[in-house]
Amino acid sequence: MIFILCRKHVQGRVSVVVALIAAAILVTFTATPANAIETVARQWDEQMLDAIRLDTPRPTVHARNLFHVSAAMYDAWSAYDGTSSQYLHHESANAADIEAARDEAISYAAYNVLKYRFQQGPGAATSQAAFDLQMDNLGYDKTFTSTVGNTPAALGNRIAQTIINHGLNDGANEGVNGVNDYADDTGYFPVNPSMVKDLPGTEMFQPNRWQPLAFDHLVLQNGIVIGTAVQEFINPNWGNVTPFAMSKASPADVYHDMGAPPQLGDMVGGGDAEFKANVVEVIRYSSLLDPGAGNMIDLSPSAKGNSTLGTNDGTGYVTNPVTGLPYTTPNMANHADYGRAIAEFWADGPSSETPPGHWNVLANDIADNPGFVKQIGGVGPVVSDLEWDVKMYFAMNGAVHDAAVAAWNHKGVYDYTRPVSMVRYMGGKGQSTDPLGTSYDVEGLPLEPGLVEMITADTTMTGGKHEHLAGHEGEVAIFAWAGEPADPENEVGGVDWIRAVEWLPYQKSTFVTPAFAGYLSGHSTFSRASAEIMAAMTGSPYFPGGLGEYVIEIDALEFEDGPDMEVLLQWVSYYDAADEAGLSRLYGGIHVAPDDGPGRILGSIIGNDAFDLAMQYYTGTIPEPTTATLVIAGASTVLLRRRD
Repeated sequence: MIFILCRKHVQGRVSVVVALIAAAILVTFTATPANAIETVARQWDEQMLDAIRLDTPRPTVHARNLFHVSAAMYDAWSAYDGTSSQYLHHESANAADIEAARDEAISYAAYNVLKYRFQQGPGAATSQAAFDLQMDNLGYDKTFTSTVGNTPAALGNRIAQTIINHGLNDGANEGVNGVNDYADDTGYFPVNPSMVKDLPGTEMFQPNRWQPLAFDHLVLQNGIVIGTAVQEFINPNWGNVTPFAMSKASPADVYHDMGAPPQLGDMVGGGDAEFKANVVEVIRYSSLLDPGAGNMIDLSPSAKGNSTLGTNDGTGYVTNPVTGLPYTTPNMANHADYGRAIAEFWADGPSSETPPGHWNVLANDIADNPGFVKQIGGVGPVVSDLEWDVKMYFAMNGAVHDAAVAAWNHKGVYDYTRPVSMVRYMGGKGQSTDPLGTSYDVEGLPLEPGLVEMITADTTMTGGKHEHLAGHEGEVAIFAWAGEPADPENEVGGVDWIRAVEWLPYQKSTFVTPAFAGYLSGHSTFSRASAEIMAAMTGSPYFPGGLGEYVIEIDALEFEDGPDMEVLLQWVSYYDAADEAGLSRLYGGIHVAPDDGPGRILGSIIGNDAFDLAMQYYTGTIPEPTTATLVIAGASTVLLRRRD
């Protein structure tokens, strides 16, 4: 028997392939089967992903949008189900044609929430037109706004209004100063002055705390041009947003608190040494980004993956856990190409749908697989495409919403610094290895031959390794990525000895690093939470057939030229993919290890809890909340319930 792969899904310059292997036979299709019809839930999810790609890239806000639209679609579906419990809007409905009624109610619910949430922003006009066109294509009257009556459209409108009303009181401050404002009400203010990223060095009053960056020309990750700007912390208040499956004893607590990250200057608890080691590790990752070095690594499942939660200790798999057969084909890649590829691929998703949206893309690709059996939890009856989509989105996006709340709760409370500030601050102080040596400072960078060295009169002599740094004797040099080249389409920045005070992470020079604190990593938390949902929903932690693949094509990189050869990303499990998302932020210079590992652990807790709660809704076993009854003229009885 030959099992076949799902589809090849092209997102911008990155092609996506999710492979299905059985009996060691791989057959690849380049598209979804022609007769496949996407469910209305899938169509509205795709509309939302497109809208996110055009909007300001705020992972917090869009994780919430993904969840609330998913909840609207789930409540609309569940209204016609006699078993499941609804989430926010509680109303039973009947129809002669339940399938058609569900499609209609789901569409009106999703349409109205999307129209409301994306009415402002850089892509608003395009998105609003797309939502309208989607309704037209589905054959629904987009001008119908009534909430009165027992039609599926009226039901969908009521559900949307319930979701919208909930969003006005969930702590996100969506409408404090106008729709979609999401204003901070915590009084947060950065303790450090901004770093002018085009000037060497930095000044920090508290080096363990976050520092905003100042730009002459800021461009967001999805290409939105801001211009001259100083970063403002995005949503330091997000720990106050109502979650899906989390709780805490006191508002002052931190959801699933991972504790404080290592602190520079903590000599008693050992945090100082760990802090410095983490900074050196990021420099080491940066030093690997020279494709001209020609260092090759094996990316195949036999050599990579299968790490312990929160670590990168995996050495691969002996055999395919699905087929029982060995992985026999090496997957060699230039190490620099791999590091650069994953830094870009996982940055905001293949087309900047933000990390939460990225996992929606992956879930959709899995669902498209013609050999994939849609059983909730991998057991029980095969469900319809619509039921699968609605329930997958509800669980997945409930998890990513909680991931945003919990990760940003940590960010707001611990306010931890980013690598660009760490390296420049410590490099400006000097070296901390030799108390009797030049430029010693207890807060300086640890020296490591070949990676972190002092610039001396000898090293800057003609032919010396630091010759091009003459005039900076007594400063610290690091062997790292040399920065974005003048012509990124055709040139490579490469790796060289540079002044530590001038280091930039492997990112666009117009972006550099996100506008919020480092600890915990959102990517790590989002990705592991999503991986747990994928594993729980499908009943297996493994990609179909025991192998998932994404191809990074030749010349697909945007930060600089490359790769010269295709880079094939391969994972056995969803956890492997999530681990790589976290690791990518170290190659990209965005995070240090303590941001990543605990973020994965946090994501695992969140994903498992979100799935457990979602299952209670699916099976109708969720404890009933206090009920208030509201009768709407001409409609069935509506039970509006609020959970504490």
